[in-house]
Amino acid sequence: MGAGRVHYAWTIVAVAFVTFLAVAGIRSAPSVFIVPLEHEFGWSRATISFAIGVQLLVYGVIGPFSAGLVERYGLRLVMLGAVVVTVLSFGATAFVTSAWQLTLVWGIGTGLGTGCAALVLASVIANRWFVARRGLAIGAMTGSVAMGQLLFLPILANLVTFVGWRTAVAVASGLVALVIPALCFLMVDRPADIGLKPLGVPDDAPDEPRASMVNPFIAAFDALGEAVGSRDFWLLSGSFFVCGASTFGLISTHFIPACLDHGIVETTAAGLLAAMGVCNVAGTFASGWLTDRFDCRHLLAWYYGLRGLSLLFLPYAFNLPEWGLGIFGIFYGVDWITTVPPTIKLTTGIFGARKAGMVYGWIMVMHQLGAALFAYAGGVVRTELGSYTSAFVVSGIICFAAAVLVLRIGRTSEPSSRPALAEA
Repeated sequence: MGAGRVHYAWTIVAVAFVTFLAVAGIRSAPSVFIVPLEHEFGWSRATISFAIGVQLLVYGVIGPFSAGLVERYGLRLVMLGAVVVTVLSFGATAFVTSAWQLTLVWGIGTGLGTGCAALVLASVIANRWFVARRGLAIGAMTGSVAMGQLLFLPILANLVTFVGWRTAVAVASGLVALVIPALCFLMVDRPADIGLKPLGVPDDAPDEPRASMVNPFIAAFDALGEAVGSRDFWLLSGSFFVCGASTFGLISTHFIPACLDHGIVETTAAGLLAAMGVCNVAGTFASGWLTDRFDCRHLLAWYYGLRGLSLLFLPYAFNLPEWGLGIFGIFYGVDWITTVPPTIKLTTGIFGARKAGMVYGWIMVMHQLGAALFAYAGGVVRTELGSYTSAFVVSGIICFAAAVLVLRIGRTSEPSSRPALAEA
């Protein structure tokens, strides 16, 4: 590659960013529809939250298999299939008439689609296309989650308010479909496919051998079989359970309904959640930069500790003037998904670049298990107690527990972990 030219790896990151952004917009969209569905069909918040919880769980469970599918069929085909399934399944929301149908289209269909084009693939892309600046690349792709929320939620909230929730569903599905041409024409599976080396690898270095064409399900379970014997795997999984519970499960799902409970209109609540997305874009880029320079365990401890403080503050913020939620939004927003770059780098350091995508996929299963549990539990708490306060407090407390857990990563007798962690 000629001097001064931008490596094609950054084009791959840009295409992945747009795809993850669109998928993240759909994944976060149900929070806008909870109250309209509650009003139209008379379903309880717990019933609607159950469908969201199923979606989050399926989203996570499919992750390690999506990484295996990429090994077998390539990035372009897997991501295209995921986007098509997402568009069709979420679009079917406009035709639901019963709670079981909502669980089918949100929980199963949208969960499968969004899970196959989720941040698990960021690990695969970063490890295939980058040696230098890998943390920055992961941070850039991670920022797509917040940006998707930033762009989708205000649009959908206004559509729900002024033209109806079914129109909002159609618009959201159409926006996701716009990424299909970019995937068709710009996504490339590996650098060698276009005669390049990964960023940071000399042009005269030999190509890395391709993995054998194994069954993606066998590959995913083989990676799990290797990982479960590692204490570090369980420490990473436990901390990521808390990450999912305190982000996708609680705040992403229930922040807007909680605002409505306190007299804040839906468009304003969606704007607040989107503003957190703006802060998180900066936070994830910064986290990627920091991940390349500092001990990832210490970064994670800070991230979880600060998140815990913000969640304990949230119940008080609702009772303060407008600046109270503003402070929460900035503080929580910057911290929101900053845990992803250091978690991926630790996973790569412990288990190796080739298996990191699938192992991170299994760690992501725990993330989404926490998300699903707290999405449903938050709805149950609100239904039974009439308030989300208890859910916010418990979420803050377990964030402090996660801050302690991550400091134990690498402090084991596992000989394979120590050299790798020295670089992480």
